Amino acid sequence: MTFAFTPPFAPAIQIEGESLLFPVRRIWCVGRNYADHAREMGHDPEREPPFFFGKPSDAVAPGGGILAFPSQTQDLHHEVELAVALHGGGENLTPAQGLEVRLRPGARHDPARPAGRGQGQEPSLGHGQGL
Repeated sequence: MTFAFTPPFAPAIQIEGESLLFPVRRIWCVGRNYADHAREMGHDPEREPPFFFGKPSDAVAPGGGILAFPSQTQDLHHEVELAVALHGGGENLTPAQGLEVRLRPGARHDPARPAGRGQGQEPSLGHGQGL
């Protein structure tokens, strides 16, 4: 069987200080994970827990990559967030088990359009870079 069209290149990020690439398969995110952020989005951190959501792996734009965003964007904020690259997996891991599957921590650049925050929307564009 052949593809109907050429599939996109698998996203990867260079591991800092090494000549290796880390293949990005899944991106898991946590929303409303601290009180100020929850309030900024119009939520009550005492009543609503953080939530988890996924982003497509092609949201990764390694350093020097193209930052794609909607052309009508008038207000683009830049956020820096913690990222953790995992080389293993599992579920319901203890903290010690989590450290065993962690390749290394890093930083992630997350440009976000603030319009829509507070109305239940997460307008993050989610471009990750840097491990």
